[in-house]
Amino acid sequence: MIYDVVRRALFHLEAEAAHEWTTAQMEALQQIPIALRAIARVCRPPASAARTLWGLRFPSPIGIAGGFDKNATLMPMLAALGFGFIEVGTVTLYPQPGNPRPRLFRYPAERALINRMGFNNDGADAVAARLRAFDRSVPLFVNVGKNRDVPLERATEAYVECYRRVAPHADAAVLNLSSPNTPGLRDLQRPEHLEALLSAIGSVRSGPVLVKIAPDLDETQLAEIGDVCVRKADGMICTNTTLARLPGMNEAGGLSGAPLMDHATSVLAAVRTRVGPDYPLIGVGGVFTPDDVRAKVRAGANLVQIYTSFIYEGPMIAKRLARA
Repeated sequence: MIYDVVRRALFHLEAEAAHEWTTAQMEALQQIPIALRAIARVCRPPASAARTLWGLRFPSPIGIAGGFDKNATLMPMLAALGFGFIEVGTVTLYPQPGNPRPRLFRYPAERALINRMGFNNDGADAVAARLRAFDRSVPLFVNVGKNRDVPLERATEAYVECYRRVAPHADAAVLNLSSPNTPGLRDLQRPEHLEALLSAIGSVRSGPVLVKIAPDLDETQLAEIGDVCVRKADGMICTNTTLARLPGMNEAGGLSGAPLMDHATSVLAAVRTRVGPDYPLIGVGGVFTPDDVRAKVRAGANLVQIYTSFIYEGPMIAKRLARA
């Protein structure tokens, strides 16, 4: 395949440099309407793949997870590539550069990545302007976090203000409480903090609100979080990256990709058991193949997201998974 050749060339570059080069080409290409329309025709998912959730029509249950398009600059291209929904971000209230480079690492033999990006983004106001300008052809989610220097006691205030600026310009918002790369962030998953945050978000709520959880939670924690979300949120995303490691993986950060598949799916299944059959859940973590998608659905996912497999498998993966 052509992408096999492209990937080999890209993988000679440092991982974040390759990402920057690729996204620059995507940005340039989406400025050419005839090219964008041609890509959309080739990558259009079959009509039978369409789903409806929260009153929104998803052309496909396969979405792109938060983290790929942090600054909402690639939305037209991602929609043209056949993704049934797009999640941009993580966005913080104020711009921040993230952690020092290098902060993104490939493990090709394991089909995995480790990242410690640290919510590098242009800030809520810049992202909100791009969201407003996007002519939505697929549902659009915005992923909200907090700046690194915001202490835990002020986190709710920061999330609410960031949400207030960006969420009205998207179809749904995702509260990222589970990145391992912002110190103390995962403490916000504790039920007392989560309840307070969701109550505050509810006072300015403009659409569905989802909570993205970590895979590194025990059964008691999953039960507590699930109970709060059923009362206060409109859905959950299971899961973010993990702190677990395979031998030879020594970099700090969150691990994504194929090694996460089984564990993230077991977390999804446990959450489904806790929240009941009708509560909306999105499965993410390690999805590469149609069988992986089916496993997420059997475990309770209404929709499925990918990220790492997009890097390894190339631009046709959303259509390929939707068709299967």
